[in-house]
Amino acid sequence: MIVYVDDLNMPKVDTYGTQQPIAMLKLFVERAGIYDRGKDLNWKNIKDCQFVGAMGRPGGARNPVDPRFISLFSVFEIQFPSNSSLSHIYNSILEAHVKILSPEIQAYVLSITDITLSLYGFIIEKLPPTPSRFHYIFNLRDLSRIYEGMMLSTPDKFKTVPQFVRLWRNESLRIFYDRLINDKDKEIVTTKLNEIVTDKLKDVAGAADIVIKDPILFADYRNCLHSTVPRLYEDLESFDFIKPHIENVLEDYNIVNKKMNLVMFEDALEHLTRIHRLMRLPQGNALLVGVGGSGKKSLSKLGAFASGCRVFELVLTRGYNEEAFREDLKILYGILGVENKPVVFLFTDAHVVDEGFLELINNMLTSGMVPALFKEEEKDGMISQVRDAVVASGMVDTKENCWQYFINRCRSNLHITLAMSPVGDTLRTRCRNFPGMVNNCVIDWLTPWPEEALLSVATVFLAELDLPEDMRPLLLEHIVMVHQSVCTLSVDFVEQTRRTNYVTPKNFLDYINTYRVSLTKRRTLNLQQCKRLDGGLSKIAQAKVEVAQMQVTLAEAKIVVDAKTNECNALLSVISKNTEIVVAKQNIAQEKQEALSRESEVITRQKGEAEVALAEAIPALEAAAEALNSLKKEEITEIRSFAKPNIYVQKVCECVVILRGFKDVSWKGAKQMMADNRFLATLVEFEKDSITDKQNTFILSRSLRNVSDKGAALQMRALREYFRDPNMTLENLQTISTAGAGLLRWVIAMMNYYGIFKIVAPKRAAVATAEKNLKNAQKELDTIQKQVEDLSAQLGTLNQQFSVNTAEQQDLKSKADLMEKRLDAASRLISGLGSEHERWTKELEELGVARIKLLGDCLVSSSFLSYCGAFTLDFRTNMIQKIWHGDLVKKGVPVTNPYSLENFLTSEVEISKWNSEGLPSNELSIQNAILTTRASRFPLCIDPQLQAINWIKKKEGKQLEGRVRTFNDSDFLKQLELAIQYGFPFLFENVDEYIDPVIDPVLERTITTAAAGRKVVKLGDKDIEWDDNFRLYLVSKLPNPAYGPEISGKTMIINYSVTEQGLQAQLLNATVAHERPDLEEQRETLVRDTSENKALLKQLEDTLLRELSNATGNILDNIDLVTTLENTKSKATEIFSKLAMARETTKEIETLRGRYFPAAKRGAILFFVLSCLSAINNMYEYSLGSFMEVFQISLDTSPKALSLDGRLKNIIEALTYDLYNYACTGLFEKHKLMLSFQMTIRILDGEKQLDHAQLDFFLKGNLSLEKAEKLNPFSEWFPEQGWQDLMRMIDLGQQFKDMVAHFEANEQLWRAWYDEEKPEEEAMPGNFTEVMNLFEQLLVLRCFRIDRITVALTRYVMEKMSEKYVTPPVLDYKNIHRQSSAMSPIVFILSPGADPAFDVFNLGEEIGFKPGVKLKYMALGQGMGPKAAESIEVGSSRGLWVMLQNCHLLPSWLKTLEKILEKLQKPHVDFRLWLTTEPSDRFPLGILQRSLKVVTEPPNGLKLNMRSSYAKITEESLADCPHPAYRPQVFVVAFFHAVVQERRKYGRLGWNVAYDFNETDLRISLALISTYLKKAHDNKDDQIPWGTLRYLIGEAMYGGRVSDSFDRRILATYLDEYLGDFLFDKFHPFHFYKNEADAVDYKLPDYGTKENYTTYIDSLPIVQTPEVFGLHPNADISYYTITTKRLWKDLINLQPRTAGAIGGVKREDVIDKVAQDLLSKIPEPYDLPVIKKEIGIPTPVQVVLLQELDRWNKLIISMEYSLQQVRKALAGEIGMSKELDDLGTALFNGQLPAFWRKMSPQTEKMLSTWMVWLLRRHTQYTDWIEKGEPKVMWLSGLHIPETYIAALIQTACRDRGWPLDKSTIYTQVTKFTSPSQITEKPKHGCYVEGLYLEGAAWDEETSMLKYQDPKHLVVELPILQLFPIEASKLKLTNTFRTPVYVTQARRNAMGVGLIFEADVATITHPSHWVLQGVALVLNIDH
Repeated sequence: MIVYVDDLNMPKVDTYGTQQPIAMLKLFVERAGIYDRGKDLNWKNIKDCQFVGAMGRPGGARNPVDPRFISLFSVFEIQFPSNSSLSHIYNSILEAHVKILSPEIQAYVLSITDITLSLYGFIIEKLPPTPSRFHYIFNLRDLSRIYEGMMLSTPDKFKTVPQFVRLWRNESLRIFYDRLINDKDKEIVTTKLNEIVTDKLKDVAGAADIVIKDPILFADYRNCLHSTVPRLYEDLESFDFIKPHIENVLEDYNIVNKKMNLVMFEDALEHLTRIHRLMRLPQGNALLVGVGGSGKKSLSKLGAFASGCRVFELVLTRGYNEEAFREDLKILYGILGVENKPVVFLFTDAHVVDEGFLELINNMLTSGMVPALFKEEEKDGMISQVRDAVVASGMVDTKENCWQYFINRCRSNLHITLAMSPVGDTLRTRCRNFPGMVNNCVIDWLTPWPEEALLSVATVFLAELDLPEDMRPLLLEHIVMVHQSVCTLSVDFVEQTRRTNYVTPKNFLDYINTYRVSLTKRRTLNLQQCKRLDGGLSKIAQAKVEVAQMQVTLAEAKIVVDAKTNECNALLSVISKNTEIVVAKQNIAQEKQEALSRESEVITRQKGEAEVALAEAIPALEAAAEALNSLKKEEITEIRSFAKPNIYVQKVCECVVILRGFKDVSWKGAKQMMADNRFLATLVEFEKDSITDKQNTFILSRSLRNVSDKGAALQMRALREYFRDPNMTLENLQTISTAGAGLLRWVIAMMNYYGIFKIVAPKRAAVATAEKNLKNAQKELDTIQKQVEDLSAQLGTLNQQFSVNTAEQQDLKSKADLMEKRLDAASRLISGLGSEHERWTKELEELGVARIKLLGDCLVSSSFLSYCGAFTLDFRTNMIQKIWHGDLVKKGVPVTNPYSLENFLTSEVEISKWNSEGLPSNELSIQNAILTTRASRFPLCIDPQLQAINWIKKKEGKQLEGRVRTFNDSDFLKQLELAIQYGFPFLFENVDEYIDPVIDPVLERTITTAAAGRKVVKLGDKDIEWDDNFRLYLVSKLPNPAYGPEISGKTMIINYSVTEQGLQAQLLNATVAHERPDLEEQRETLVRDTSENKALLKQLEDTLLRELSNATGNILDNIDLVTTLENTKSKATEIFSKLAMARETTKEIETLRGRYFPAAKRGAILFFVLSCLSAINNMYEYSLGSFMEVFQISLDTSPKALSLDGRLKNIIEALTYDLYNYACTGLFEKHKLMLSFQMTIRILDGEKQLDHAQLDFFLKGNLSLEKAEKLNPFSEWFPEQGWQDLMRMIDLGQQFKDMVAHFEANEQLWRAWYDEEKPEEEAMPGNFTEVMNLFEQLLVLRCFRIDRITVALTRYVMEKMSEKYVTPPVLDYKNIHRQSSAMSPIVFILSPGADPAFDVFNLGEEIGFKPGVKLKYMALGQGMGPKAAESIEVGSSRGLWVMLQNCHLLPSWLKTLEKILEKLQKPHVDFRLWLTTEPSDRFPLGILQRSLKVVTEPPNGLKLNMRSSYAKITEESLADCPHPAYRPQVFVVAFFHAVVQERRKYGRLGWNVAYDFNETDLRISLALISTYLKKAHDNKDDQIPWGTLRYLIGEAMYGGRVSDSFDRRILATYLDEYLGDFLFDKFHPFHFYKNEADAVDYKLPDYGTKENYTTYIDSLPIVQTPEVFGLHPNADISYYTITTKRLWKDLINLQPRTAGAIGGVKREDVIDKVAQDLLSKIPEPYDLPVIKKEIGIPTPVQVVLLQELDRWNKLIISMEYSLQQVRKALAGEIGMSKELDDLGTALFNGQLPAFWRKMSPQTEKMLSTWMVWLLRRHTQYTDWIEKGEPKVMWLSGLHIPETYIAALIQTACRDRGWPLDKSTIYTQVTKFTSPSQITEKPKHGCYVEGLYLEGAAWDEETSMLKYQDPKHLVVELPILQLFPIEASKLKLTNTFRTPVYVTQARRNAMGVGLIFEADVATITHPSHWVLQGVALVLNIDH
């Protein structure tokens, strides 16, 4: 196998100088195998592999490759082909093609090739790649692409030479011109092209003009919609010609795809043509570069459609990764290879979820296929599907052929279009890492839309909008101007605020759309309002007109009504008389009728009674009838046949005869009776009522003697004799004869009936009589009624006549009454709505004017809604009022003046509602709320103070419950889907700089219409139904996130960062609420009532207008309406008066509240001091909430006062100090003075007492890169930078000019002041201390003595504020616990070696939270997250303390911790979370903002350090040890602890290594002392074991941390000085340090309680001299200089940024000039082979020389090469790599480049001094080569001086026979000060020059060490002589052994930097020099 590896030198060089892929390849090639990647790392031998590599020349992004790797290859240099070769190649290609074209063109082929190569050479020379033009890489591929384009020419379209040359020009432009990024570069190319064309075609008249005519548009889409017509590549000549064709294509596209609303302006047409051209070429790939919204995607999709290609685009889903990407690519390759469809693969920035995706894209571009994309079985499937096509093509269908065919087909069908943004370095890095993006793509750089494009788009989109035609051009101009102005202002915005704002075409389109929608809506609303008002006014006007008419009509009507009334009255009189007669008759009739009614009732009753009595006989009658019915005729016949019947039968028959009234009462008569055929019928029909009393008596007397009815018998006593026969019974007769019994039953019934009837008959008779009388009376009544009826008829006729007359009279009267009512209603309406009429009339007029002004007003509001979100208030105001509004006024466009956004876009009612929901009431917040609720894009709120999120949550209320998520939540997509479907709000919180692209369709509202008109949006791989009520909010806590242009286009970025004005209002509310709750309550009530009243007033007015407008008919008739209107009006009047009163009350309240404003103002200033600290360290994050807590505490705890002024003073003082303490608790010591000064200047600035120009100079000095023309007259002592600063300072005021003049005239006076130890405390010469204020004196001090600035600043703060503001609080853990709460964790920010755990444990023990029981603690590490989460859950519910240590070691889990803390709702009140972490940029912002931050670090200064130590020592612990020496020793060890920590601040002069001495060392040391002293006390031992204590403290405890032997020496020296019996010597009291001149005495306090010691500590000076530590006062100079520079740097970062050039010199020019200067000075490398040959066999010293020269050559070659490369990069000849960029930065800053530093001897020098030092080294090496070993060796000039010293010892040992391992060197300082004083080199050893003494001076007279002179930090030592000597013979007295280091950085923790130890003479005790930090160095910094 042959393995081809391209771009061998592309791999990045890592920190250690290796290229990992190269290292792996080297192993593979060299060893013919590799290690298996499994756990066992088995070796795999790989045979029969050959390697072919290729790479470009090193430089730019290409790195030099390991020469050992290159040595494994046979290297061939492939030169770029010569022009003749290129001419031959391309000429041959073109000649073969043009054979089909005209002979004229064929003859011109060679000229085409010549001009192509000429243009190519020119472009290579004039447009080399640079960092900003990284893609200006032109090679043979580009030449080939030009010829590929020309091969598209056909005889039909290209007939003449000018046409063919024009085609060549087009192809050249497409390849060279389209990638150019600016007009200047484009002009270079077009000028050259035109020049070439003009020259070549000068003989053909007019030909050149034809060729160079613009636009130049070649494509084949003229017939793209007609598939039957061949598509030919042709010149389409003009935009006007192609525009209709493209619009037709767009129309067809929109039919089958989601509609794109595109405007085809010229720029778009040109880019579309370019893109389409590439898609029609085989393997045509494009890299489209342009900001988001510039049209890359839209034009690509349209171009693909026109070229007949499908578009394949990735659909990102949650968790999309490389595996998912590969699956999508498989689908793509299936379409390309199997379906054989041409596809445009559109790949954008958003699709780069992982940079690894681009590796796959790079492979697709370069080879057409992604390696290992398909598994073998998948490959087989693909192969089987293309096998037939392979056979059809004539190839053998082997697996390899089929696969290659598949790849070739894919490659020919695939067009990759990369759409990338040029913002930042991302694209440059990607193109460097993935060269296929440039090499295999044709680049089209989409520049910002030109003015013509903007104008075209605006024209098209506003074409249908109703605009005044005379205004239309002005409006379009203004729209374009707005967009361009924002682009310009965005640059200023970055400069001044460090905030980036991107302006893209998307913003412009949004702006136009917003204007269109806004104007339409506003006009509609305006019309509605006009209609409403007009309706109301018309009704009032109608009422007024009708009133006048009604008054006339009413007067006439009254006369008619009166006449008609008289007529009616006369008629009424007649009617009254007739009515009386009728009434009398009616009364008589009535009485008669009533009497008849009574009689009728009596008759009816009597009749009823008789009927009831008769009814009693009915049953007997019915029985008799039944009996008769039961008799048969035969039975009667039988009886009749008897001659002599039974007596009883006979008697019965006789009774019947009697009842029948027959006279013959006998059997005969009976027989005759019965002979009648109807006998039985006559009995049935017998008239019962005709029975007479005579009949009855007769029967009774003769027949009925034995009746069984004893009752009847009793009633008929007179007839008893007839019924005496006992056998005359029914029963008896029944036995005799059935018929007789039946007849007897009838007889009895009749007689019974008669008995009853006899009683009833009189009654019936009476009834009959009464009825007769009644009938007669009724007749009489009828007669009377007839008379009444006749009279009534007459009366009716009269009444009818009266009714008609009355109705007429009533009608007239009602009309009159109605008119009166209407008049009344009208007068009420007119008088009631009089003020409304006036107001509505005025409003209607205003609406008419406003309608006209909507043109401008909507423009301003739309500009605001589209562009202003990211800007601060001052920028917004400038844009809106000055630029945009001013332009409209200037153009004469109607616009409201003055313009108010708030009035136009919202209302007072809505603003009041927002305020009640928690939105601050300041202008910026209201604007932000408008943007949040009105902007067309979803808001992305920059919300570091959480104001937006709190307001949004309250505003949306319960609808947001469960719909607040972060992108880290696993279920955010599901919840978002539900919110979209059901129209709920959704909030993304804690948004960082990455916004998951899966929500892009939602952000961009990519909504499509599905079936039944449903709106859907694609979210991931799902189609979600869209509800228009859906609202999305994104909120970021990051104070200044860097969002790219894509995010800016998709969202409305809104800067919610609190402003000083807004915060002042909030703090004023809080202050007044605390101080005057009644006032605040009144204000809040007033605000609430006012808001409600305004809302009600608007509602009432709406009601008035609605009622008036909706009233039908005559409103004057609608009494309810008039009443409603009156009530509404009265309520409105009442509310008006309330509002007027409220305004007055508000003024009064605001006046009272205003008196508390100073406290609010101070609070706001302090908050911004606090909030900007995060610019220094990301751990210094503070939320507004935590600040408000401090503010509230200050209000609560500040002292009361009798007067308001006194109270305010107390509040301000308490607040300032509380905040200082609060901030200091969380600050590192090095930043505390910075905080004090920043607070001071901000407070002064708030009081208008700060000169900003002076402050700027104080912080930055003279920034000009050019030196002042006036030279420094006192350069021997006055620093050069100081002089440059003075020259700048004189511009700040006359007093400074005078001072500089005085300085120049009085050198000695000023030098004396300069030499003062503390010049800041001394008066300046020339009485300038009196002339200048304290801050101006700081400016002067800056120029003279930088080292004293920090001290002067401390004095300045003390002067302006007070001493307590430079005295940070001591860390008190109890106080920390008191300040903390269950909801806010305590975060300990660790400094090196700090561990607060012990103090927390102690606090826990004291409070009752014993470690391990109620205090759970753990150190975080891998896998500890779940356990920590569990501990927090348990702790928060049970009220435990949880301590998580080393949070920085598990940053990935901290986001989870943030979520846990956010979800804590109601933890147990005792719960506390303690976190410890080192500063980390990955620590979540949310935790930092809500936490109490505590920095555990030793305080700055000996006094503060000791105070801190004693704060942790209790009286009980002191009393615990009874030994009297214990308390003093506690003080001594605390002093020692402070000293060793404070010594660290002096850098290498203090300690070689900065050790992390901490409180544990002190605590255990005190415990050891206590133990030993207790033992001595218990044993009554007077001796204290000092040696043991020194060892344990100095070697075990503190010494255990010390790694450097010389540092250990310092530690031991301190303990020797501090621990001993001398502490208690009463005759010679012990002093740590005493200076009577300064009245400073650091001593052991008198024995006593803890308070005794703390009181003494408090009396110590806050700033101590270095002499307290045993150092020279000069030590302060270097310390304070470094501190000052760091302080300035930090303070600069805190100040607002202002724009401005530096000295007017371009950075690139400075770098190039420096590089050129250095190149001219670099000497040539030494010829080592020649030198080696001359030396022959080298001595040890000569070996050192050869090694030194070898290292020297490497450095020189590297320097020369890198300088040449950086100059090429600056010139654009090569790309600017990171290494070259770093080199350029170092040259610009005058620093030694890091790359050179690695190859150079250790040094701390700046570049200029280093070059002097370098050239001196060269001189020494040259002398050494030419003249032999120098008499005096300049040791500093050697790369590794140790080897030279070792060589000297080796030489001496060889000469004298000493054992090498027992030999050493001894040194002696000579009297020689110059090498010229030495005549010869010593035989053994050497003389050394160039050594510098630090920490001491050298007394040349006594040749001994002496104290340093003031401000002389380093002195050069006379020449030192080195003597090799046997170690055993070395005996030294009165010497001090000092280390010799390479640089002033001395030795690091790894021991690097020490050369040897030198012996220097001294009679002073060595401990003095040890503590002074005395050392010798070879190199000093300057």
